Amino acid sequence: MSTIQIRTEIPGPRSRALMARREAAIPRGPSNSAPIFMASAEGATLEDVDGNRYLDFAGGIGCLNVGHRSPPVISALRQQLEKHLHLCFAVTPYESYVALAEKLNALAPGKAPKKTIIVNTGAEAVENALKIARAYTKRPAVICFEDAFHGRTLLTMTLTSKTHPYKAGFQPFASDVYRIPFAYPYRAEKGATAEMFAHHLEDAFKRIVAPESVAAVIAEPVLGEGGFIVPPKDYFALLQKICRQHGILFIADEVQSGFARTGKWFASEYFGIEPDLITMAKSLGGGMPIAAVTGRAEIMEAPGVGSLGGTFCGHPLSCAAALAAIETIEKENLLSRSIAIGRRFEERARAWQKKWPLVGEVRGLGGMCAMELVRDAITREPADAETKQVARLCYEHGLITITAGTFNNVIRILVPLVVTDEQFDEGLGVMESALAAVAERKQAVLSHA
Repeated sequence: MSTIQIRTEIPGPRSRALMARREAAIPRGPSNSAPIFMASAEGATLEDVDGNRYLDFAGGIGCLNVGHRSPPVISALRQQLEKHLHLCFAVTPYESYVALAEKLNALAPGKAPKKTIIVNTGAEAVENALKIARAYTKRPAVICFEDAFHGRTLLTMTLTSKTHPYKAGFQPFASDVYRIPFAYPYRAEKGATAEMFAHHLEDAFKRIVAPESVAAVIAEPVLGEGGFIVPPKDYFALLQKICRQHGILFIADEVQSGFARTGKWFASEYFGIEPDLITMAKSLGGGMPIAAVTGRAEIMEAPGVGSLGGTFCGHPLSCAAALAAIETIEKENLLSRSIAIGRRFEERARAWQKKWPLVGEVRGLGGMCAMELVRDAITREPADAETKQVARLCYEHGLITITAGTFNNVIRILVPLVVTDEQFDEGLGVMESALAAVAERKQAVLSHA
């Protein structure tokens, strides 16, 4: 039985009424991918205020790997509500913060002893990771990458690459932040190797900033907002080797790629590296706001007593949810499920790629997968307008998707990993129909030109 329906009126009257209220009460800064207001969610499905049902391939931008309203997460929240709601770990500590830190220390790659701090958001985790790196190395500078996304606060916005909508009009940015090209094979010179990509870091030491001034290099193992770009397998090992030669820390931003999204706990594991510090958030909380920084114990001990923390950091409800989400990933074998989802998507998407030149590249790791749309297979001109059209056709026909990429031409898959095969195939069917409609419309325009 179908979990989605074809509607003739999207958005419906209640969504339109709420959108009018939203526009009157809320500024334009917080954007909306679709003009549809949701009323409920379960697993991998959503229902809007007009009673329309959707499949969710966006997952709250990657926050719901264990699904909407995961029963173990809901149960843990209810149990926690019977104990206490807010205490502030900095004043009167509680066990769940400690238990979650222990769990994250055990899950993080590498055998060296680890320690963890818990914060509220991915951006806050990145800020704290850089504070820790600077405290440990006694150096000021940070190197980040083109096409990266690390957040919207002053420092993380500085680290973020994309200008619109994230940075334009918000200058000046933080100092001592330097950017180099990322390993983006699809848009690189033909035959580019991991060594050639890694050489950008060594060039930076000659042209931009002295290595003895650099505290850390920060990178997403798989770019998130940048378009789910997967570098060559040896890339990060080469980068980390260069960093260690100069006493520079390597920070892996796993906010989006962590907690089974790629088929491993952390995407870093695919590249055989042991980051000095890892930032995490999103699906860590199973739908609740929480983030963390986990790193080598001696590095984490560098900041002084009281220098890290915040009023709501490691909130009891979020800690309970995170512990339940981690247990759910383990018990429901969502690491393997992520791999299966990725293979299922790749099989369908590669068939689309052969059929329509619009699909320029299919890529990803496990369930963190995407396709980059282009207007021309040779020039690889980004198909940003066409990508927007595909996304719109998807939500008009019952599938919530999310786009990405510096050029706004990537459709990424962030479906909850609890999605059934039937649901996933149905969602891919909607996506295929949307791609077909846009590709055929594009061909018709070219034929009449």
